[in-house]
Order: sequence, then structure tokens, then C-alpha cells
Amino acid sequence: MLILGLTGGIDPVFDALDMTNTGLGHDSSAVLIEHGKVIAGIEEERLNRIKHSNKIWASSVRFCLESADKSLDDVDAIAFYASEDFLNNTLKKFRLTTPLLNQFPDVRHLYQYLFEREFGYQLNPQIFRFVHHHVAHAAASYYLSGFDRSLVFTIDGEGDDVSAMVIDANGKNFNVLGTKSVPDSLGHFYLNVIAFLGYKDFDEYKVMGLAPYGDPAVYRQKFNRFYELLPDGDYTIHQHRIMDMYELVQPRGRDEPFTQVHMDIAAALQEALEAIVFHILRHFRQLTGHSRLVISGGVGQNSSMNGKILCSGLFEDVFLPSFAGDSGCAYGAAAYVAHQMQPELPFARVADAYWGTPIHDDEVGDALAAWHAFLHIEKLDNRSEQVADLIIDGAVIGWVQGRSEFGPRALGNRSILADPRIAAHKETINAMIKMREGYRPFAPSILEERVRDFFEVPGEHADFPFMSFVLKVKPELREQLPAITHVDGSARLQTVSRATNPRYWELIDAFGSKTGMPILLNTSFNNNAEPIVDSIDDAVVCYLTSGLDYLVVGDYLARKKDWQPEDLAGLIVSLPKAALLIREDRYVSHSERGFSYALVWNYDSARRHALSEVGYRVLQAADGERSVGQLMFILGFSTEQQAQFLAELPGLWSDRLLVLHPDLKR
Repeated sequence: MLILGLTGGIDPVFDALDMTNTGLGHDSSAVLIEHGKVIAGIEEERLNRIKHSNKIWASSVRFCLESADKSLDDVDAIAFYASEDFLNNTLKKFRLTTPLLNQFPDVRHLYQYLFEREFGYQLNPQIFRFVHHHVAHAAASYYLSGFDRSLVFTIDGEGDDVSAMVIDANGKNFNVLGTKSVPDSLGHFYLNVIAFLGYKDFDEYKVMGLAPYGDPAVYRQKFNRFYELLPDGDYTIHQHRIMDMYELVQPRGRDEPFTQVHMDIAAALQEALEAIVFHILRHFRQLTGHSRLVISGGVGQNSSMNGKILCSGLFEDVFLPSFAGDSGCAYGAAAYVAHQMQPELPFARVADAYWGTPIHDDEVGDALAAWHAFLHIEKLDNRSEQVADLIIDGAVIGWVQGRSEFGPRALGNRSILADPRIAAHKETINAMIKMREGYRPFAPSILEERVRDFFEVPGEHADFPFMSFVLKVKPELREQLPAITHVDGSARLQTVSRATNPRYWELIDAFGSKTGMPILLNTSFNNNAEPIVDSIDDAVVCYLTSGLDYLVVGDYLARKKDWQPEDLAGLIVSLPKAALLIREDRYVSHSERGFSYALVWNYDSARRHALSEVGYRVLQAADGERSVGQLMFILGFSTEQQAQFLAELPGLWSDRLLVLHPDLKR
């Protein structure tokens, strides 16, 4: 039985429609499963290159079907991560501002229309199945855990008008023990506080990394006023009192430095979250007697909290995947429907999520050769040994192998790798490659067999493949591993299994054989303007526009040539569908009007680059067929005008506001 699971919105990537408050969520994705096993899965952002995209899942669906060599006609059910009643009510509300939706009597007919619009195929509306948002969250973790029974705790901002759910899972039966409404949302609580730290949606993990620099006791009394613990594992959030934060600090501006006040607030917030969560879990652990816990939901991705739950001894085993947020609900909705339709499906622990775009070894050479004007390319005789030597010499490597990871974390197939023993890598990678805050920590990847030699691991646990838990580095080893050890002696680790990722395992093993440290610094392969790279071209562009030393794809090693902005003239130029090219006629003084030009990202107005008129005209003519140089020649620009636009190009390319690629016809 073939089941397609979907999350995300309904509007195309080029629309500026704001759907974030319609219940259709964020992190659009698609997952295709057959007889309970994943065939393919990918987040829409990997393909449309919009971080946390909530746009329609069309590209993800195409990828899944093509990966399986299937068509929509082969699909038995299509599962969505929200209840039908909730979506129908949402549709009614949205009709008030979007009259075009009046043509659809219910959400089934809306989705029938969307599939016909995107794929030219009319589906029977009865093929659609709807799963409550938090049940989809629960299933996303539970059916991957391999547990045949456990306590399940889902926790996020909101979904289906619920912000948390506790489930007694016994086999296929989900017995809901309790829910929390949106006013008591811990996700909203966290977001409302971090706004004072200059952060917004999807920045929660940044605050988790900031918290260890602070002292929670400084503002503990203040934060105790924001919530109340009630009997029977219940609690309430006094959201209105969060405005009392103004007594502590004025909201931090985007480019303002962090002070100790900000760090202490982050620490107090993390402590408050953990106090509430432990209060809930202790009660339901006692009530149900479950010794195993499954966590899911966006707030459930707080790996510092998860590490403390694991180490507390409250449960014998704790599980959650790297995609506990909304994108994982595509798998959760599909898995829930699959297990309802096929009760005989077994429970099995899933040890990886390499479900995405494959890199085929026989395609790598030609794909890299297309960038010959920018890259020196060589084929490696012994990939693991040679790359390990480069890392030992201090190089920072872009590493691309096999199928891309589903979810928001790089697990060794689309990663930036470096030597964990070199302290300077922390600052170098944050500043020159990731282009992000300097305090942000990096994760270690370690051979599964050696994890107990380097980390304080509770109980019988030995595998942490999804980078979901923060644990302590052994005290005697912290100074030897400065690039991956956070200020509090912790690290968000990933264990690597030879069975699930042999190439990555072999590289870490080669590094360990030479250094005695079977560990690599691992962070996602992207800069701050884009999602994790997916294709070979994505990787090359990120490599060329960052401070990475080398790029390794398959068995090939690439080094940058000494390219200059004028070399970009030979590349084909086009605009991403999410970019807006703007010409404004406005007053520039009290008496004078003038024109200004800009390139803006459709979903983040802060990503706005001023353009010269020359740049505006070139990009206006960009068609994805002609090179920058050809367009400038056709437009008749002088040498000085051409130099002006070529000087603008690298910044626009680095911020992914335009697309440049080689002319494959040459």
C-alpha cells in the first residue's frame, strides 16, 4: 500500500500570500511510504531554496513519486497533518479575505483542485485522509522509535487549536490523556520571550545555545511569575505578564551585541521551560507506568531539554527524530494512516533519515566539470584517508555524499566538517562560512562504537543518530575537543553507524586512526541565507561564496580557482521565483523625485539589496538562457557600467537573491 504524507500551505512559491496563520503551517514537505517503509521524503525548502518554506508541496511530491517510479494513480491514500474539521473551519475563515476560495465547498475539493492545478491530474476527493496535527506529531516519532508501547508527549506552538498533547500509546491505539490549549502554548511562551532578545520564529535553537552563558538564578523570580504549576501535571502560562520583560531589558536590535542580561534571560527561559516539562512528565510517568518516552513537536527539538530528560532517569529510554517539527508530520500523517489501514505492519526502530536527493557517483565528475572556470577538480584514490589528512591539516570541508537528509539537521551527507581539536574553528566557521552569531556551538559526529569513551552516556544508551540530545563531554577530554564542547561542557552529539552511513563512518574512522579522536565537527552545509544544500550545484555555489577550503562530492575533491567578479560574466543568470525586482519612483528630497532599484526576498523584507540602474536592467532581462556578459552586451553597457554590475554580483549571489550557473551547452 502506497501512502503520501504532506505538510505545508497551498500557494505557489512566487505568491506573496501570507498563509502562516491559517493552520497550514510551515516547513512544507512530502514523504512517500510503501507498506510502512519510507521510499522517499524531502522538505520543500531543499528544492525551492526558501528556508522554512510554507509554500505548496508540489516539488516535494514530484520528487517522491519520481524516486519511486510511481504516479499519482498508484497512490492509495494522501494524508495531511491536520484534522478535516479544523481545515474546513480554516477555509471558511480564509474565504473572508480571499474570495477565490469561495469556489471550494470544503477542503477535500480544495486539495482536489490543487493536485489538478499542479499535476494535471484529477483525484477522487475520498483519497484524502486527515490526521490531527498533534497525532501526526506523535506518530512521526512513535512509529520510528520501534516501541510497541510508550508515553508520547507532543509540544509546539499550535496546531489544530492545541499546543501540547499527552498520549498513552499501546500498539496502534493512541489514548489521549490530555491536551493544552493555545493560550498555554509553551512554543508561544518561548517566542514571546525571545523577541526581547532580538529573535523571531525559527530562532529558538539559537537561544538554546545562548542559555549556557547565563545564570538562570538572576531572573528566576521574574520568570516564576510567567507560569504556574498546577496539580495532576497541569500548568498555566500568564502570557500577559511577559510584557514585564520591559522592566529587565529593551528589545535587542538585530545588529546590537549580546549582553550578560540577554544571556541570563536565555538561561532563565530555558530553566522555566524545563521546569514545566518535567512537571508534566513526572505526573504522566507515574499515572501510566510507561518506562519509555517519545517526544515530538517543534519545542520537542530543544535538545538541551531532551538531554536532561534522558539523563534524569525518569525514563529508561527516550526517542525523537531530528525532524520532530512540522516537516516530520508528513511522515507522521502517512505512518498513522498506514498503520490504521494495515494493522499488521510491524514496529521497527529507524536509524537514519537519508530519504532525499541522491548523489550518484557516475554523475559527479560531469556536474563538477561544468564549473571548471571556478574549480580545480581531482578524483581521489582513497577518499577517507586523503580527506582526513586535509582536515588534520586544518582545512574546513564541504562534504556531499549519497541521499540528502530529511529534516533540518545535517547528519553526514550534506555537512561542513572540521577538526574538533582546533578551537579557532568555532570562530572561523561561524564568521566566514555560516555567517552567524559567534557564540553558536557545533555538533560532534562520533563513531557509534566509541561514544562512551568520550561522552557521559546514561543507562544502556549507545545510539544517538538524529542529533537530538545534548550530553556532557567527559571532563578530562573537554580541553582536547574545544571546537565542539560548549561553554557548559556539553555537546549535541550524533553517533554514526557503519551500517547506515559507511562513507561517513569510514572518514571518521580514518581521522580517529590518525589522531586518536574518532570525532568530527559537523554542521549543516549552508550559509545563513539558504537551507541546507541539496544538489551538487547547491554545494558548489555555497562553496564558492563561503570561506570553505575544499569541497568533496563523491570521490571528487574540488578547490577554488582564484576567480574574480568578472568571471561571473560567463554564467547564466536568472531570478529565483521568490525574488522581487523593484523599481520605485519616490521623493528623494522635499522637492525632488527620483528612481531607486532593489532586489528583495519575497518572504523576508530584511533581505533587501540596493541595485544600480545597470543591475536592475540586467536582471529585468535575465531569462535563464543568456549569460551575464551576453545581457550586458545586448543592453549596450559601457565598460564602466559592466564593471559596476559585476561588482554588485558577488553580494547578490552570496545572499541567494539570484541564480548563476554554467552554460551547459558550451
